[in-house]
Amino acid sequence: MPNPSIKDEDTYQALRDDGASKEKAARIANARANDDMHPSEKGGKAPPYEDWTKDELYERAQEIGIEGRSDMTKDALIKALRNH
Repeated sequence: MPNPSIKDEDTYQALRDDGASKEKAARIANARANDDMHPSEKGGKAPPYEDWTKDELYERAQEIGIEGRSDMTKDALIKALRNH
């Protein structure tokens, strides 16, 4: 049975088949189903993660609940945030 919170089930399934997390696949599928959103376009004006301090990266990882963040290096935090 399709999930009623997913607006574009085909896109969602394709993303899941490609290895995207449920959350990420749902976010992209729903954005693509919304004519006002353009998920393939560049996002906001925030600087790239490489310009953030390790403390800033850690804080962001904490906000979104990345496990194991306290043992991660700056590069590992960047990778975890990008793959979330």
